[in-house]
Amino acid sequence: MAATLTSIRLDTKLADEAVRALGAKSRTEAVHIALREIVALNRFKATMKKYGGKGTFAGCDE
Repeated sequence: MAATLTSIRLDTKLADEAVRALGAKSRTEAVHIALREIVALNRFKATMKKYGGKGTFAGCDE
């Protein structure tokens, strides 16, 4: 994973709540988890928009 030191302003109460909610070890880890989740959600939404209701599942006889 490529990493760069970046300075940002965070709402510390919100960041600490995210740490607890995500079970993260630090604010940095919580931010990384949240970023991965939002990217995955956007990819999922794009996939559903493109293929939603058009897929078939192996083993489905209907």
